[in-house]
Amino acid sequence: MLISINMKLNLERTIEIPEGIEVSFNDDVLNVKGSGKELSKKLNFHKISLVVKDGKVILSSEKATRRESKMMGTINAHLKNMIKGIGDEFVYKMEICNVHFPMNVKLEGNKLAIKSFLGETTMRYAKILENVKVDIKGTEITISSNDIESAGQTAANIEKATRLTGKDRRIFQDGIFITNKCGRAI
Repeated sequence: MLISINMKLNLERTIEIPEGIEVSFNDDVLNVKGSGKELSKKLNFHKISLVVKDGKVILSSEKATRRESKMMGTINAHLKNMIKGIGDEFVYKMEICNVHFPMNVKLEGNKLAIKSFLGETTMRYAKILENVKVDIKGTEITISSNDIESAGQTAANIEKATRLTGKDRRIFQDGIFITNKCGRAI
């Protein structure tokens, strides 16, 4: 006979808010403001309550299961990234690598245009998300934003635009690749 023990606990996590940063919560939207910047994120809080008082954000859940515990960890990570993003920008660095044909990369509005990738005559495009700055200097592309998800998704869009399928990667090494993620070398 299998006996399942369902332990339900009262969980609580506390996050310190640095000086000069304001956190508010309305209708499942978490807002973080400070130093002239603002980030907002819509989250599903399900059975988790969020209270902002005395320079702290308190996440709590009564009779929490593993699901609520995992959700609290996710909300905690999002909030910490938003607070960090208000302070400094998240920077991704990418390298343009071409062995066979030189490719031309330029900005066109909210897209990055890649011309002559492996000698192709068609242009390839990568979408640049809102509030993301992209700088191209020689063979290095720098992506920066206060929102870590926007910066990371833009870097992924650029890398995916030069993705090869059906070819041997040991021979066809052309592409645009992420070399640094938020100060961490890859």
